[in-house]
Amino acid sequence: MTEPAPSNATQAVETEQPLVEPSRKPHTRARALWSQLQQLLAVALLAWGCYFLISRFFLQSVRVVGMSMVPTLSDSESYLLNRWVYHIRSPQRGEVVVIRDPSDNGYSVKRVIGIAGDTVTLKEGSVYLNDRPLAEPYLLSGTPTFGSSFKAQTYHCTPGHYFLLGDNRKNSVDSRSYGPVPRQNILGLVVR
Repeated sequence: MTEPAPSNATQAVETEQPLVEPSRKPHTRARALWSQLQQLLAVALLAWGCYFLISRFFLQSVRVVGMSMVPTLSDSESYLLNRWVYHIRSPQRGEVVVIRDPSDNGYSVKRVIGIAGDTVTLKEGSVYLNDRPLAEPYLLSGTPTFGSSFKAQTYHCTPGHYFLLGDNRKNSVDSRSYGPVPRQNILGLVVR
């Protein structure tokens, strides 16, 4: 049995007191800032990674410096470099490509004239590909092509090598100077 509470006694009443916690604002603010910083860093790393992958393996902007490809490409003009295409197939005759220049290890823009197995002969101011005159509609009419001397010169493209010329034949350092270029020096196809 329970005893009844005395009537004149004051009953203790428990009142709900608001739960007071120490302020966590500085702590939660610091966490929020740290979380935002981590997100920003993650986004920056992803953006850099995407840029690196795209420019290294797919597509890159290039600016032509010099006159070796006039009239096809102009000095100071910007173009796109398709780096992916040569992971799928080999460079083809007539394509304009960016290469790592063997003479100075810089970058150059040239046109593919001869591919593996081709014989390129320069004689009488003209280009002969496998003993046939090469039609070059991309050149200004009457543009002569001479080798390093006025005597006929012949170049053989072994497997994995390409003969390259600039379209401005009087103002281009190309395969006439350094011979056929190995495939690993060809970086990609210029998209006009």
